[in-house]
Amino acid sequence: MNSAAPKPASASADAVIDLYEIQRTIHPRAVHGWFANWRIALVVLTQLVFYGTLWLDWNGRQAVLFDLASRKFYIFGLVFWPQDFIFLTMLLVISALSLFLFTAVAGRLWCGYACPQTVYTEIFMWIEHLVEGDRPARMKLDAQPMNARKFGLRGLKHVIWIALSLWTGFTFVGYFTPVRELLTEVGHVQLGPWETFWIFFYGFATYGNAGWMREQVCKYMCPYARFQSVMFDHDTLIITYDQIRGEPRGSRGRGVDARKAGQGDCVDCGICVQVCPTGIDIRHGLQYECIGCAACIDGCNQVMDKMGYPQGLIRYTTENAVHGAYADRQILRHVMRPRTLIYSAILLSIIAAFFVLLFMRVPLKVDVIRDRTAMVRETSDGRIENIYRLQVMNTAEVPRKLVVSVKGIDGLEVILQQPVEIGPASTLTVPVSLRIDPAATTPGTHAVRFAVKDQDDARVQTEEKSVFYVR
Repeated sequence: MNSAAPKPASASADAVIDLYEIQRTIHPRAVHGWFANWRIALVVLTQLVFYGTLWLDWNGRQAVLFDLASRKFYIFGLVFWPQDFIFLTMLLVISALSLFLFTAVAGRLWCGYACPQTVYTEIFMWIEHLVEGDRPARMKLDAQPMNARKFGLRGLKHVIWIALSLWTGFTFVGYFTPVRELLTEVGHVQLGPWETFWIFFYGFATYGNAGWMREQVCKYMCPYARFQSVMFDHDTLIITYDQIRGEPRGSRGRGVDARKAGQGDCVDCGICVQVCPTGIDIRHGLQYECIGCAACIDGCNQVMDKMGYPQGLIRYTTENAVHGAYADRQILRHVMRPRTLIYSAILLSIIAAFFVLLFMRVPLKVDVIRDRTAMVRETSDGRIENIYRLQVMNTAEVPRKLVVSVKGIDGLEVILQQPVEIGPASTLTVPVSLRIDPAATTPGTHAVRFAVKDQDDARVQTEEKSVFYVR
C-alpha cells in the first residue's frame, strides 16, 4: 500500500497574497467628555459661520461674496480686486505657518477639530446615530439581511445625508452667486449650467467623503497625514497611551487593586478602539492615521472613573514627558522652544505686515495707457500734444469726484473736464490729453507723473508714472 508523504512547507503550492486590504466598516461608539464637548462646539461654530455668513447684508449687498464674473471679492466692508492678489498670498502663507505652529505645539489640532472632512464626518455620524442607533445597534443592523426595517432606516439616513449635502453645495455656490438670486433660480428651476454643476459636484463630494469614504480620506488621500511627522518633535503634545502605567493590561472587576494583581491600569476593554473614527488602537503608539480628535482620551477617562482609577491613562503629553525627561506639570514650559518661537515670530511678522498693508491700502488705483496710434502730434495752435487713457479703479463702496493733475514738466496742461465722477466699487476709462508749448521744453522723452486724488478727501490719492514725447 503506497502512502504519499506530506510535502514540506517549501514544496507547497504558491500562496496567494492580497495586495489590497478589505475595507472594514468602522462604527465609532458615542463618547462624552471634555474633548467631545470641544468637538461639538467647533462643529456648531464652523457650520454657523459657513451656513450663516452668506445671508448677512452689508451696504445693500451680500456681506461675503466672491463675484468672479465682476472680478470683485466682497468681505464685509472690504472690496478686493485682482490687483490685490498680494493679500490672498499673505493669507495662504499665514494659514500654512499657523498649521506648522499648531502642529509643532499640539499635533493635528486642525484635523481633529476644524477640518471639513472631520466636521462633516462628525455631522453624518450624528445623523447615523440618530436614525440607526448607537454602535451595537448599527453593527446588528449591518449583520441582518435586507428587510423592510433595514431598508427603511438606511433609506431615511441616506435621504437626510443627501439633503444636507445638496444644501451644503447650494451654500458653497451661494458664496459665488448672490444667494438670494440663487434661491430664486432654484425655486423657479432656472439654474444656470455652472451653478447646477457646482451644487451637485460639491454636494456629491460632501456625501461621498463624509458618508462613505470617511476615514479613508484621512488615511489615504490627505497629504497632511504623511508629512505631519516632520513637524513633530519630542516636545510636541500628542495623544499617548501611558504604557508604563497601563501594562500589563488585563480585565478585572471593580475594586481590584491592579498592582497587587500584577496588572497595569488598562483593563483591556477596547473602548479606545471603539470610539476611534479611524479604527486604530492608540495603545500601539502614535500612528499616522490618528487625527488627534482625542475621543480615546474621553473614552478611557470614563472607564477609569468607573474603575476608581486616576484619569490620564491616555492623555495629551509629550514623548519626553512619557520617557521621564521632565514631569507632566513642566510640559507647558517646553511649548516655547526654538522651533515654536521661530514659527511664532515669522507668523506674527506676516500678520502685522498684512494688517499694515491693509490699513495703508489706498482705495484708488490708476493705470496709464498711452495712445499707440499717435505717439505725439501738433495741435492747431502749435502746441505739442500726447494722448492717454487713464484706467481708474475705485475700490471702495463710495462714489468719488476725482481731480487729475500732472507733475514732471512745468507748463504742461491737462485737457480734461474735471472733476471726474466715478461710482462705488467700479472702474472708469478716462481719456486725457497733455499739451505744452514746444518753446517751454526740449525734444525727447520726458518722465511725468499723473496724480489722481479725491476732491473731497485728500487722503485718497495715488500717482502713476508715464512719459511725454516732444518732437
